[in-house]
Amino acid sequence: MADITSNFVGIKSPNPFWLASAPPTDKEYNVVRAFREGWGGVVWKTLGEDPPVVNVNGPRYGAIWGADRRVLGFNNIELITDRELQTNLREIKKVKKEWPDRAMVVSLMVPCEEENWKSILKLVEETDADGIELNFGCPHGMSERGMGSAVGQVPEYIEMVARWCKQNTRMPVIVKLTPNITDIRYPARAARRGGADAVSLINTINSITGVDLDNFAPQPTVDGKGTHGGYCGPAVKPIAMNMVAEIARDPETRGMPISGIGGITTWRDAAEFMALGAGNVQVCTAAMVYGFKIVREMIDGLSDWMDEKGHRTLDDVVARAVPNVTDWQYLNLNYIAKARIDQDLCIKCGRCHIACEDTSHQAITSMVDGVRHFEVIDAECVGCNLCVNVCPVENCITLEPLAVGELDKRTGRTVSPEYANWTTHPNNPAARIAAE
Repeated sequence: MADITSNFVGIKSPNPFWLASAPPTDKEYNVVRAFREGWGGVVWKTLGEDPPVVNVNGPRYGAIWGADRRVLGFNNIELITDRELQTNLREIKKVKKEWPDRAMVVSLMVPCEEENWKSILKLVEETDADGIELNFGCPHGMSERGMGSAVGQVPEYIEMVARWCKQNTRMPVIVKLTPNITDIRYPARAARRGGADAVSLINTINSITGVDLDNFAPQPTVDGKGTHGGYCGPAVKPIAMNMVAEIARDPETRGMPISGIGGITTWRDAAEFMALGAGNVQVCTAAMVYGFKIVREMIDGLSDWMDEKGHRTLDDVVARAVPNVTDWQYLNLNYIAKARIDQDLCIKCGRCHIACEDTSHQAITSMVDGVRHFEVIDAECVGCNLCVNVCPVENCITLEPLAVGELDKRTGRTVSPEYANWTTHPNNPAARIAAE
């Protein structure tokens, strides 16, 4: 049976599933309930200095739903913990003592002064917590006070604060990065230069999820007004995975431990994050929508998949996909594929045809010999995969590569065995200049 125990920067937990710093980790009651259901660890909701921040007493969440009203994304305007610092510290110490095998990481956010960080670090160490996470990602409320993403958007600040913390604590230091930046590699590099043990990402994305068209105010609406908030949930997963992969393959940060965050709802999501370089994962929205028991499916699903594939430990999975992440210019231009429609599975809905006809390459028939029939026209198909993605029947349409030597009816050329990419293509001006 696969061993899914986790050792992330020396912080051990029975599995790689941690609850992210958020309302689900705001107090002893929640965290104990989570541990009873099997969560491997938590990142306690971000602590700040006293007096505590004040949250709004009205709606704190906006949402984006799918057609079946399944939550695709949350927009939250909640701030860090509004409970007194000593109350949080007391509960952290108690929970860690009662659950010594679970990871207890504490998220922190204080003003960008060394003495403020030194002071809170000392208090957190006394709880016997396993590590700290520096919240440099919160995009609303706290950023207006010079904290959160206001720090995370400035690599020099990240490096400075990370160094302060490493110099003043025995605990591993994890830096939580904001996605509200043009290139995630720069803050990650800064965290490494500052001595951080790991990075976690992504925090929430600046967003407005909707507007009330009766009173013309952003949602959630508080007394007729709204504000931007932080977007999270399944919809942000593609953005998060790209950023994780960028850090994992960057020469300056390659090998740096990563805690993956962003839309993780199933064991498969977690496995994908880990394949792209994450050593463990953090979950929030899924727990808020489905409850803490969801971790049972994650644990069983990951374990069963690893058994099926012969992966003995998490190390067999982590970063396995990283060598296959490349830049567009290095993709093989001699790889040719065509769409194929399984006529036995086809329900003749016509989605593939209309998508291709209206917005792509006019490569799928709608009628053949006067009969409604959907078939790929190889002479027009560029293998773009649009029809595969719009088809409502799984595996009805597939993309099949042409074999070496096979004729591509679209170009009239046979498939070459040679690898070729844009860097040497004759249409590339840079390649022509280099050849001259």
